[in-house]
Amino acid sequence: MPLLEPVLCKRIPTAPWGDPRDRKYVNYEAFVATGGYAGLKKALAMEPKAVIEVVKASELRGRGGAGFPAGMKWSFLPPEDGKRRFLTVNADESEPGTFKDRMLLDFDPHLMLEGIAICMHACRLDTAYIYIRGEYHAQAATLQRAIDEAYANKIFGAGSMLGQINGRDAECFMHRGAGAYICGEETGLLESLEGKRGWPRIKPPFPAVAGAFGRPTIINNVETLAIVGPILDRGADWFKTMGKGRAEGVPPTVPASFGPKLFGISGHVNTPGVFEENLGIKCSELIEKYGGGMRGGKKFKAAIPGGISMGVLGTDQYHAELDFDIGRKYAVLGLGTAGVVVMDEDTDMVKALRNMIRFYAHESCGQCTPCREGTGWLSKMLHRIEAGDGTTRDLDLLSEIAGSMGAMPGTTICGLADGANWAVRTMLNKFWGDFEKRVRKERFVSLSVVGAR
Repeated sequence: MPLLEPVLCKRIPTAPWGDPRDRKYVNYEAFVATGGYAGLKKALAMEPKAVIEVVKASELRGRGGAGFPAGMKWSFLPPEDGKRRFLTVNADESEPGTFKDRMLLDFDPHLMLEGIAICMHACRLDTAYIYIRGEYHAQAATLQRAIDEAYANKIFGAGSMLGQINGRDAECFMHRGAGAYICGEETGLLESLEGKRGWPRIKPPFPAVAGAFGRPTIINNVETLAIVGPILDRGADWFKTMGKGRAEGVPPTVPASFGPKLFGISGHVNTPGVFEENLGIKCSELIEKYGGGMRGGKKFKAAIPGGISMGVLGTDQYHAELDFDIGRKYAVLGLGTAGVVVMDEDTDMVKALRNMIRFYAHESCGQCTPCREGTGWLSKMLHRIEAGDGTTRDLDLLSEIAGSMGAMPGTTICGLADGANWAVRTMLNKFWGDFEKRVRKERFVSLSVVGAR
């Protein structure tokens, strides 16, 4: 069932409900006039634990990539001890093919700020840091404007609606990143926030116990927090009328895919952009209804479902359902950020994979040897295959190297290597013929190189 009315895009004109050319910044007054901060007022009338229970009941899953249940994450915090407790908001958005959070930051940042305030009340957090991508210069200026408006209207600061938490005024700050992909990983983000090199941390301890500055910390994505206000305002049952529930026979302990979602669509489509729809929409419907169909009338070949770290959907997976179960059903890593990159029939898959792996080789922080060396090896091998100098043995080596690195094989601290792994394995498995055509059975070495005997 399609989404009946926009939720996240309520104030941001977006097809099919509005014309993107009419978009403008929604200030505090306009936000309140259209029902903004109503969810915060309801939350403040409730006990903190009751707010967490509402979020848990909604089965809201994180919109930043992993899809972990937000309410469960909020419940992991230890009891208050009178010392600082932090919320860090991941607005880094450095995953290639992803630009959904940027739209919220550009036009309706108060929606996220409302979610931040609700989370601070529910989890008893006295300080929030919004970690924004270093390249988001215009978005940083807009966000700071919204934060200033929130302070002026007593959302945060001395005498705010939140009151004092742990004996301190509730504060909200923006922190600008320095442009590193790895700082989108939650513990790499924390290291950067503390002024250190953005290297991911070994876990445990987990951020809920020892996060920013060694204190209990909740880390949520922009879009995750943006939907919290509407959930508190309209209820968990309302939220669960949207999206896709559990399949028959699936136990209730398995999180469902409830609610609306922002889908970014780019690549070989006629109308790229960000669109709001229910989780569970088919890839084909997203392309045809919102993307305006395949560019130039060409045929569909592949799609990246949610940022390049998720791998690719094959040609026969055009109708794949975009929900949190996509990984299990269609042999990709997951839904990720729902940044769908579409590729047409003329796409060179060898070149596409080489481009992806070159990115990972460049962005590896270098802390873990399998990732530091492995992504470099993969990049060199793909450059060789693209140039026509590869052999069938190289294809086997690509799979072997990729499958030997990553947090899931247990050889690296974070998931950057897993992104490279899934990009390689899904490309090779689903488009083996494209790669086989570009390699030889054996490698011939010129006599001019080894010298004549």
